[in-house]
Amino acid sequence: MGKYIINDTIIEYECIGEGTPILFLHGWGMDRRIMSGCLEPVFEDQTLCYKRIYIDLPGMGKSVAGKNIKSSDNMLDVIYHFVKDVVGNEVILAGESYGGYLARGFVNKYQPMVKSIILLCPLVYPGCRNGQVEPLCVMERDDAFLQTLSEAQYNSFTYMNVVLTEPVWKLYERDILPAIEIQDRHFLDDVLEGAFSFDVDELDTSFRKPCLIIVGKQDTEVGYKDQFKLLEKYPNATYCALNRAGHNLQIEQPELFQSIVKNWLKDND
Repeated sequence: MGKYIINDTIIEYECIGEGTPILFLHGWGMDRRIMSGCLEPVFEDQTLCYKRIYIDLPGMGKSVAGKNIKSSDNMLDVIYHFVKDVVGNEVILAGESYGGYLARGFVNKYQPMVKSIILLCPLVYPGCRNGQVEPLCVMERDDAFLQTLSEAQYNSFTYMNVVLTEPVWKLYERDILPAIEIQDRHFLDDVLEGAFSFDVDELDTSFRKPCLIIVGKQDTEVGYKDQFKLLEKYPNATYCALNRAGHNLQIEQPELFQSIVKNWLKDND
């Protein structure tokens, strides 16, 4: 565990392993567990030599947002200094949901520092459920198991997940629910402006380094169709749209998700 302090912002982070650095950026209101929980099994393959750096974004998880963290522009500035001071001059970025939006902002401003990029259910249009999002369509449910959950657990679990089974719940309870329970709703709802002041996908030059985009076909939050347009700006991207998967596809299709990431990393090492 480590702490990075810049002005009055404190970033809590965790480093695991050695090798090429990968910086993981989680989604809105989440913390690093949503990334480490689903991705650490990938690196059980000893042929993958990567230094994994999982951070809690300012104002989320255990990190503290300073008084100047009011927008995604401010977030990006902190991430840039973190990469420069902690990670090094070249990094693989992996962003989930809002983290995928931040990762593309980093590419927009600091493209030479990015070795490659992984986007998991990336936000395209800032705001709540903007763009071509999908209606909630539950693909599988275990009613007998769901009846064992409390009302609060049931409401949280069924809000956006589309595979409602006990194995998915256990991953949700481990990787996602703890962050929800400690969210700073004042910061998220009243302080932080999610949209950048610039168009993150209006690049001076296309990002021609390797890119992996993984989306869920039943994603109610960011959809899967708008992300396909990113191929115009990321021409060397691999685009994977998984069926029976929503915004939390990494826990609904864990084996398929991990296989895709593992093989992509091997192909682009």
